[in-house]
Amino acid sequence: MKQYNVAVIGATGMVGQRFLLLLENHPWFHVKALAASPSSAGKRYRDAVAGRWAMTAPIPEKFADMTVFNAEADVQKIAPLVDFVFCAVNMKKEEIRALEETYAKAEVPVISNNSAHRGTPDVPMIIPEINPEHAAIIDAQKKRLGTKRGFIAVKSNCSLQSYVPALHPLKKYGVKCAAVCTYQAISGAGKTFDRMPEILDNVIPHIGGEEEKSELEPLKIWGRIEGDKIVNAASPKITAQCLRVPVSDGHTAAVFVSFENKPSKEEILEAWANFSGEPQALGLPSAPKRFLHYFEENDRPQAKLDRMLENGMAVSVGRLREDILFDYKFVCLSHNTLRGAAGGAVLMAELLAAKKYL
Repeated sequence: MKQYNVAVIGATGMVGQRFLLLLENHPWFHVKALAASPSSAGKRYRDAVAGRWAMTAPIPEKFADMTVFNAEADVQKIAPLVDFVFCAVNMKKEEIRALEETYAKAEVPVISNNSAHRGTPDVPMIIPEINPEHAAIIDAQKKRLGTKRGFIAVKSNCSLQSYVPALHPLKKYGVKCAAVCTYQAISGAGKTFDRMPEILDNVIPHIGGEEEKSELEPLKIWGRIEGDKIVNAASPKITAQCLRVPVSDGHTAAVFVSFENKPSKEEILEAWANFSGEPQALGLPSAPKRFLHYFEENDRPQAKLDRMLENGMAVSVGRLREDILFDYKFVCLSHNTLRGAAGGAVLMAELLAAKKYL
């Protein structure tokens, strides 16, 4: 496989840190540049994250003494060093949108963990097992941007990566509507327990913007390409509530779903057991061997026990049973900074590399 030089933009934040752990020994991708805010620029990476390294594993030595670039001011310095960038910056949405377009117009593809471009009609938002065909819109985006190589591709919100993968294999039965309640880990807010004392012995019933994303983003993922844009699917209708809970990593979702043609419980379990996608067929390095794992035990999945399943890249499902208002209900779990953030972006980059977009 071709080898790629990459940069991590937003390298000092929690997702940026996770990127570096995932890329430390990646077989295809080699980190040649790190970039962050002006306050970190010019420092050695170890000094830039001193006192705020949030991972349980130590800072990889190969990155510790790299000098951090300025993410905004040093685009023209970074561009010649790399084949593409991973972007996970903490900025205002309009600033992120401008920054990512600046990299793309400098002929540097952007694999984004940010939400700024998720609603842009010609920017693919890819869960690699579910909608890899949306990569085809990249050609239309390059035409709009006036680029030969540069483009932006995004991963979806971390919370819906727990339940959309479980609903997707059931679409053949006509998913009519779904209600979802997500119980989201504090790392989704870039926090650890010592930096979020208000979450101890507490549940916070509001996460800004999460419910809208949880209801709308699946419709883009399930949409179709028409001309030079992705048109959102009209259904299913999804209603969501999102709560922050005192868990370090792992987003849990309680899902209620109704169908046009109600399947049996056995048909649902069979659909989950047999589901796989292009990452599995291509044998991509970060792909879980089995995407969906069903637990028969009534007390599973649990964040503490199951979030690291298949290196945190699988989705766990359990407690499937019939419901008195909807047809069925079940519980899902995914690791929010692995499958839901940095790991999902790395897998998307692997997919785009295998499909010759990078």
